[in-house]
Amino acid sequence: MDIGSIWFSPKAFFPAWWKAIGKTDSDIPGMAGSGEMVKTFGLTILASVVVPVFMVMMVAAMGKVTPGGATALSSALTGLALWVGFVAPSSLTNRVFAGQLKAWVLEIGFHLVTFILFGAILGAWHLPGQV
Repeated sequence: MDIGSIWFSPKAFFPAWWKAIGKTDSDIPGMAGSGEMVKTFGLTILASVVVPVFMVMMVAAMGKVTPGGATALSSALTGLALWVGFVAPSSLTNRVFAGQLKAWVLEIGFHLVTFILFGAILGAWHLPGQV
């Protein structure tokens, strides 16, 4: 969530993304009501837990088949592979049909950074061969 708060901050990519999803300056983010915000942040937090749990499993699996075990580099590459193979193409389909390719580019860049950093941190966290 920290990466997202930086990536989608008003001084970074939020203004371009907001426009790319068809919103205007008069649309105020988060004004859908407190119930909607609870749901939005609840699901965001859930996703922020699920992704790293599965990343741990993938880094551990890749570490077992990588000579020397998991490292920051091999695990970052695992994150990249997951992004290329699953995250980018599946989210592309949604945005292409919505006519929001620019929004996809902004969103997928965030996911690329997140997956590579998740992998690198997990690989560096453990001694090689111990993940």
